[in-house]
Amino acid sequence: MHRKARRSAFTLVEVLIVVVILAILAAAVVPQFSSSTQDAKVSTSVFNLQTLRAQVQVYKAQHNGIYPDPLSKLTIATSKSGGAPSGNDSYGPYLLEVPECPIVGSEDVATSTATTPAVVAGGAGWVYNSTTGAIWINHADYLTE
Repeated sequence: MHRKARRSAFTLVEVLIVVVILAILAAAVVPQFSSSTQDAKVSTSVFNLQTLRAQVQVYKAQHNGIYPDPLSKLTIATSKSGGAPSGNDSYGPYLLEVPECPIVGSEDVATSTATTPAVVAGGAGWVYNSTTGAIWINHADYLTE
């Protein structure tokens, strides 16, 4: 007697059900990860801002209460008066380079005389007031003192 061999395989309906379930799960999970990129940019920008502020204060403490002008002075060695270093009168550099602001996508620094944080045109990542030592992120959603 000849017996038909029964194949074990998934039917089209079973495969379609699995695909639909996976699509539903993906639709529920993907939006949770889409904001993580922006969260990382914000965290990095805030960390860089705190670092810049701390180094500005160290510069001020070592240079008779004078803030660096321009901010790029943090990346070079200077004397106590802020000029070229000589002998034992050498301070810094405080940073290897001015860090990029990931929110704006620029490491450029705009100068401002504003007493409160405000956005400056031109695409700079940071805004710096050399009179007060204030520095902030150059983006309307992230203005902080």
